[in-house]
Amino acid sequence: MAGIFVAFVNVTDPEKYKNYTALTPAAVAAYDGEWLVRGGATETMEGPEEARRVVVIRFPSVERAREFWTSQEYRAAKIERAGAAEMHAILAEGV
Repeated sequence: MAGIFVAFVNVTDPEKYKNYTALTPAAVAAYDGEWLVRGGATETMEGPEEARRVVVIRFPSVERAREFWTSQEYRAAKIERAGAAEMHAILAEGV
């Protein structure tokens, strides 16, 4: 079963956040992730307006997504994200 990583990100320091976005693609690729959404335009269809950046990454399995999340590569990116953004992330089983 696919692992779907979904994050809502409030960028608080755009300049510093660039360091995070520079490191993340290699970490995603190392764990066979496929970007589906990476901060493009959004439109709220129902519920409260969503102004945060939206990120969706598909991994071949939930286990592979967990490996990504705890990996050395992504840990380095998370360090760069500290103080640059607030993230709410979930992992869901996908098809």
